[in-house]
Amino acid sequence: MRESKVTVKIPRPLYRKIQQVVEGSGFNSPTDFIVYVLRDLMGEADAAQAAAEAAEQVPEFSQEELDDVKRKLKNLGYL
Repeated sequence: MRESKVTVKIPRPLYRKIQQVVEGSGFNSPTDFIVYVLRDLMGEADAAQAAAEAAEQVPEFSQEELDDVKRKLKNLGYL
């Protein structure tokens, strides 16, 4: 049985950038690329959560990590 799908809206300029990345990359479509990236990020998030739960504390982020996240969000058009 196939999983049902939903539509996620992203800014058009970001979609155009993804299209450029996808060309010649081996991905069949921007959607395939986006799903790959999100699964990768969720895997990292799951691993971080498991480590935090094992240590029974919430991880704190360094200023460098926060700056990196802000830079990434800005590049994606969210800031």
